[in-house]
Amino acid sequence: MFRPGIVFLDSDTLGEISPYQLTRVGNLTVYQTTTADQRIERISGKEIVITNKVVIDRTVIDACPALKLVCIAATGMNNVDLGYASEKGIRVMNVSGYSTESVVQHTFSMLFCLMGNLVYYDEFVKKGAYVQSGLFTHHGRPFHELAGKKIGIVGMGTIGRRVAEVAQAFKAHVSYYSTSGKNLDAGFRHVTLQELLIESDVISVHCPLNDTTRDLIGYEELRRMKKDAILINAGRGGVVNESDLACALDEGLIGFAALDVLIKEPPDASNPLLNLKYPEKLLITPHIAWAAVESRERLMEGIINNITTYIKETSGSK
Repeated sequence: MFRPGIVFLDSDTLGEISPYQLTRVGNLTVYQTTTADQRIERISGKEIVITNKVVIDRTVIDACPALKLVCIAATGMNNVDLGYASEKGIRVMNVSGYSTESVVQHTFSMLFCLMGNLVYYDEFVKKGAYVQSGLFTHHGRPFHELAGKKIGIVGMGTIGRRVAEVAQAFKAHVSYYSTSGKNLDAGFRHVTLQELLIESDVISVHCPLNDTTRDLIGYEELRRMKKDAILINAGRGGVVNESDLACALDEGLIGFAALDVLIKEPPDASNPLLNLKYPEKLLITPHIAWAAVESRERLMEGIINNITTYIKETSGSK
């Protein structure tokens, strides 16, 4: 059986999920991380490259004539020059849908952590205040039910739709704004962005980053939100302007924010979101919403299936 040469450029992005499962479909070389200067040397002579974030651009493609397939260990394909790859007869295959349930779960984990003031209550107990309180309960910070609240979703793709379905299960009222302007009949109430900002108790961002959505939510948009509203971004960094969000939180324009994505990952220490006056108003996780163990296992199987499909389709010419 034909066994192509495969190189995985950034296996660390999959954590503890073993890349060596890929030996089932080819002769594998694994690198935990790869810098821009190392790309050509490591890809040279290989037919298949697997990358999560390492950029495969025109320079790499021209320097690696043996390359025939780029497998992206993700859904987004913005790290590959798709047009030039097509010109050169190089296939590019991603894995779609593998992380939907993981992202939806993480979205609600962040929401309930903030909505329930769980960090405060956990610290109240662990720092000894509960032991000294003399009362079986404590009402130091008010918290609210999601039932009956208005949740607005920015971007009604696969993930946005699942968030909407789960929100409905909690008896929240769902509306959404389509950033493409095309998805206007998703089975939920569609509104303009301005309507969404003004009326929502929770806004959850699940749209891609492009020229239309970059800085979609800035200071003026944040100023239109309710004073106690919660903003969640589990979509893409850059959709929410980080400097403006820092100002809005410091000025009390909104209640809380939760982010799993940032413009630069990891961020610089100077990022204004890391230097808030009231850091308890912001929850940040390090781009992990996609990465439940089951999600990463599905991703690996998807990569293997893509390579298997490629081998079946091309083996006749080998």
